[in-house]
Parts: sequence; structure tokens; C-alpha cells
Amino acid sequence: MHSVREPIPSRAESRAYGKSLRTKVPRSSLGIWRPADNRPDPVDQVIESHVGRIPRLIGLRVARMTASPYGFLRGAANVCAYDCASLPATGMVAIICGDAHLGNFGFYRSPEGELVLDLNDFDEAHPGFWEWDLRRLVASVHVAGRQNQMREEQCSEAVAACVNAYRDELTQLAEIPLLARSFVRVDLGHLNETVSEPSLRDEVVRAAAKARTRTSDRALPKLTRSQGGVYQIVENLPVTRKVAPARFDQVGVALDDYLGTLRLQWARVVGAYCLMDVAHKVVGVGSVGLRAFLALLVGSSSDDVLFLQLKQARRSVIAPFIHGAHARHAHQGQRVVEYQQALQTVSDPLLGWATLPPIMAPGIATQLSANSTMSGAPAIQVYVRQYRNMSGAVVIDGLDAGALVDYARVLGLLLAKSHARTSGASRIAGYLGKSDAAAEALVQFARAYADQTESDHAAMCAAVRSGRLPNAATDGGAS
Repeated sequence: MHSVREPIPSRAESRAYGKSLRTKVPRSSLGIWRPADNRPDPVDQVIESHVGRIPRLIGLRVARMTASPYGFLRGAANVCAYDCASLPATGMVAIICGDAHLGNFGFYRSPEGELVLDLNDFDEAHPGFWEWDLRRLVASVHVAGRQNQMREEQCSEAVAACVNAYRDELTQLAEIPLLARSFVRVDLGHLNETVSEPSLRDEVVRAAAKARTRTSDRALPKLTRSQGGVYQIVENLPVTRKVAPARFDQVGVALDDYLGTLRLQWARVVGAYCLMDVAHKVVGVGSVGLRAFLALLVGSSSDDVLFLQLKQARRSVIAPFIHGAHARHAHQGQRVVEYQQALQTVSDPLLGWATLPPIMAPGIATQLSANSTMSGAPAIQVYVRQYRNMSGAVVIDGLDAGALVDYARVLGLLLAKSHARTSGASRIAGYLGKSDAAAEALVQFARAYADQTESDHAAMCAAVRSGRLPNAATDGGAS
């Protein structure tokens, strides 16, 4: 519970506390990677993460994870969380992304219409140790560098650039008031000033231009067809699949409840649209198999459209290592929304949450609250956001070594900005200090964990060959 009546340590006291932790957890310990003696089989952990997912999509998720070691790392957030929790930690808690690999940063539109770059995936966001985010980020940088055929020294250079940028930005932000640092953002202009490598500049320009085209009205002809002036989402199996009438009714009930989680002005705006169609649409790698619905809403004219995404939220992979078996958050969609707003400088104003009941007979959904359950089946907690809100990302494939160093530096800066927004920046800055000690240690960790990721990926590929895991997406089943 927060209180304005509690005394606050000075920045100097917080820095001194962070520095004092070096005796207990030396910065060199950030370089440690050794599998825990009781480390679970990574394939077993992947299989465990499939519980509760749509069975017909498990093969697609496996295919995306086995495509490359980087694909495995993206989908294995639970494996990485276990590994980070088994390592020495400072004990300094912040709100963390929980899945801060380099593919989870991207462009999106601010409420003012500006294109900004920030963390953009918060399914695993949760209170946790700040270094867990940094460990996952640098591991992803090294794995991606190898995937782009870079030498080990080049991968290490990118990791060091990432960590030092995190250190420098956090140290700088720790010196300004918490309220002021809460407004710091990286928009396209700031990004162009930060990026120096010509090849990365070109990729940023390309990604930004593409992001500007990713809006609801631009998506309409790609995702729908019109029959008698009525738009319907087009199926593209197994990625896009129309829902049953009962599920359509449930989504309508859930969206009405969702309006109550928005600020009044935005609830009025969304309430001026009418739900026309709903489909299940597969997204990402780690999220494949979870319920993710695309809802098409139309306003007062046929060209006034809004796409909303309702995405299933489950307990964060970080949570068991912080709170044990007891869930701190009653509604996981609400958790995602609140921590996204905590970590991003500006967020989608249409972020909200709702609950979908289990599938039921047509017509019944309209008679029940979306929080209801039937026959003991669990309700589906979701968060809701705009779909195609000028979303975009820098494509990692094809970046040369200099561009990866430059981009890793940007990501380190962005992660520091997010962590600094939730207080504790002075303590972390005090621990990191001014030297390259943390960077040197995390270079060692990233290389070793990249080796581990490749080994885990090979084990998963072997599990596919042996039939322990499905090797292709199959169609069928309800969504």
C-alpha cells in the first residue's frame, strides 16, 4: 500500500544502498551462468506451458519455436524465468517486463498521434528483479547476432553497448525528479538523433513508414470482405478462424464490460461503434495457442472502423518466483494493463480488460455476465487494446554488426527508461556504478546463455523428431 505519509530515502542514501549490495552480490556475479542442479528439462517446461492452450495450435507454436534458437528463446519465457531465478540477484525489485527480448520493442502510436518506440509486450510484466529483464535482453542480443552470422566478438560488442546504455541512461534519469522522468519518451525524432549507423537508420525509416500504414482503415481491405455493405473478417486457416455464434455473443458481452475499465471519454468513443464480426487470430510465438480474438467494430459510416484485440492473459512466468503459488493479481488482464501503463511513457488509451466465460450454447452468453462460469470451467481473462495501432518493429534479420550494436544501445536505453519510471533508479544506479564491470560480466553471461539456448533448441527439435512434440499445425477444434 502506498502512502504519502511515509518518509522517502534521499537519492544519496539510495545510491549508497545500491553500492553496498556489491559486497553481497558482486557485479561479477552477473556473468554467472550455470544450470541449476535441479533444472527441469526444457522440453518438459515447454510442454507444461502448453496446458490450457488451444490444442490445434500447439503444433504451430512448436514450429515457430523450433525454426531457430532465437525462435526458441522468444517462446521460452518460462524457461528463462526459471533460469534467472536460479542465479544470484541483488534483491532490488522494480516493475519489469518479464519478457524483455529484443523482439518485444517496437513502434506504436501515442494518443497525440506521434510514432514512439518502446517496450510493447507486457504479457509477463510483474514486480521482479531488474537484472532479470537485462539478462533476457542481452541473451536475445547475442542469440540474434549469431543468427545473423556475426562473430562472437561482434555479438559481445552489441551486448556491452546495450548494458552500458542501460547504465548511463539509468544514472542520468536517477538524477531528475521521478515525476519528470515519467514523461521521458523516445519518439521518432529522438530515435533518429540516437541512431548513427546508416544501415540501422535505413531500417528505422522503413519500419516507421510501414508502421504508419498499420491502422484500422488500412487493414480493412486486407482482413475483411464486404457482402451487401456488411464487413466480415476473412478466414485464413490456421492463423485466422471465425468464431462460433456463442463466442461472438460472449465477446460482445465482454466488450460491454470492458468499457467500464476505460476512462469515460474513451468509453464514450468505443461505445459509439457496433460489433460486426469476431475471429480468432494467432499472434506472436510465445502467445500461440492462447485465446486472441480480433473484433471488428463499425461506426456511423462504412469507412469508420475500429479493430480491437482481446488477448488472453495468464499468470506471469515471473510470479511464482516472487509470490510463490499464491497469485497476487485477481485479474491477469488488469495486471497486464496496469503494468504496461507503468512501464510505457505513453500507452494506448483504449487499453482495458474483461472476462470471457467458457464456450456455451448460442444465446446463453447474452443472459450472463462475462464474469460467469459454467460447469466449473475456468473463465478466460483478457486484456483489450487497439489492433494495428501504427504498430511496427525493426526487423532484426539482415542487420549488420554495426547496426546491431547501435540498436542494442537503443534497447538498453529504453529498458532503463522503463525501469526508472517505477522508482528504484538510484539504488540500481548505485549498484552499477560508473565502470564497465556490469557490461563485462553480462557479456560473459550472454555468450554462455546463448550456448544454453542453442542446446535447449536442439533438445526441442529432437523431441519433435521423436514424436514427443507435434511438428506441424493441425486444423480443427473450437476457439
